[in-house]
Amino acid sequence: MSRYDSRSGDPTSYRDRRSDSGFGGASSYGAPARSSAGRKDFDGAESPRRTDLDGLTPFEKNFYVESPSVAAMSDRDVEEYRKKREITVEGRDVPKPVKSFEDVGFPEYVMQEIAKAGFVEPTPIQSQGWPMALKGRDLIGIAETGSGKTIAYLLPAIVHVNAQPILAPGDGPIVLVLAPTRELAVQIQQEATKFGASSRIKNTCIYGGVPKGPQVRDLQKGVEIVIATPGRLIDMLESHHTNLRRVTYLVLDEADRMLDMGFEPQIRKIISQIRPDRQTLYWSATWPKEVEQLARQFLYNAYKVIIGSEDLKANHAIRQIVDIIPENKKYNKLVNLLEDIMDGSRILIFMDTKKGCDQITRQLRMDGWPALSIHGDKSQAERDWVLSEFKAGKSPIMTATDVAARGLDVKDVKYVINYDFPGSLEDYVHRIGRTGRAGAKGTAYTFFTAANARFAKELISILEEAGQKVSPDLAAMGRAAPPPPGHGGFRDRGRGYGGGRSWS
Repeated sequence: MSRYDSRSGDPTSYRDRRSDSGFGGASSYGAPARSSAGRKDFDGAESPRRTDLDGLTPFEKNFYVESPSVAAMSDRDVEEYRKKREITVEGRDVPKPVKSFEDVGFPEYVMQEIAKAGFVEPTPIQSQGWPMALKGRDLIGIAETGSGKTIAYLLPAIVHVNAQPILAPGDGPIVLVLAPTRELAVQIQQEATKFGASSRIKNTCIYGGVPKGPQVRDLQKGVEIVIATPGRLIDMLESHHTNLRRVTYLVLDEADRMLDMGFEPQIRKIISQIRPDRQTLYWSATWPKEVEQLARQFLYNAYKVIIGSEDLKANHAIRQIVDIIPENKKYNKLVNLLEDIMDGSRILIFMDTKKGCDQITRQLRMDGWPALSIHGDKSQAERDWVLSEFKAGKSPIMTATDVAARGLDVKDVKYVINYDFPGSLEDYVHRIGRTGRAGAKGTAYTFFTAANARFAKELISILEEAGQKVSPDLAAMGRAAPPPPGHGGFRDRGRGYGGGRSWS
């Protein structure tokens, strides 16, 4: 018996819209268009064969009913809307985008949470991603951090959970979200808790660096949604504290970052334990070949939606200032800059190394600046405390390694300072994207040394595209500089950065 049965009288209930069920509803095998079990589509693996599904309980995953206002949109209306919002789509039978929350047809309890959150209209990734996800098909989403993608996959996940039979003792989760870092996993959990509360959906967050006890207890009690980093999840699976037999909705968030951090073997091991007719949503900020290859193996007949242009570009709401400076002058330059800009606003300073992070933070504190640091060697408790102090404005200066560059949603960061230039232009765009969120303005200062000269040409392109001033010194460096070594490799290829709103 589904938990949706308690809402059977609700005309907005997806339980009343069983347009497809069976093994995976709309994206089940066996439809005429995919009668060849061995055939591979551009975006995917082989369709699940019936022998792979023997003994598995059928489940629903197509809940989408197009609203009259969306159905009334002409092809030209759709094309103009997508062009205006920088939405590019690929795939078969792509649904039209929705312009309002009412168009999606979410159940009333989901609409109440949206209203409570104060959202005015869907972001571009939500506008196109919601109809795709609710149709039950696999989905590839290419969108920058801060574009609203967390809600784009969580709200359909909540609808999906509510249409499944309730958990029995010993059951694992129905929804699994994999994330690369503890910080991102915790933020996803906060959103899952907020939007899942009204339908009593339980969740837990599984990550390393903290005692296992509370996480084990959550899993043993039974939770519908698990948000996890790959390493700790495998630990829990091998210890038999949970299983993935009930997972029918799988999300890989920041897939490019997970691959970059070396998690591919763990991802493969986890996915091998999940039923093949699951729905998979695969999110990435970039689309290098490694990310595409993994998608081809684990997704079938997927939709693909790209937000923003195909070129690497920075948020236009951010003022970018690049200073050419010798390495040994950086600290004095930093102090002079802080004296100019320090007004109680949050300032995020990026370093290349954990050691450098600690050294500069210690020096700043000795010089009387309210600075704290966050990086991978800190305990989880310390990282949480530093983040809470920074978010509350008690310590308005935070130094960080790239652990904070992705997925870290701290509102009202007014300034980003790249004390060390990152190892790729992709990371540069992610770092400065910590400011200028949710329609706010921001400023990014970058200290650029002769050792960074190989990045000058590409950096100039990003500055010019955003209408920023390029100093004569940087322009001269760009003319003389060779391209970065390994140019075109995984870390140097980016796509899909637009100005998005910060509704993660």
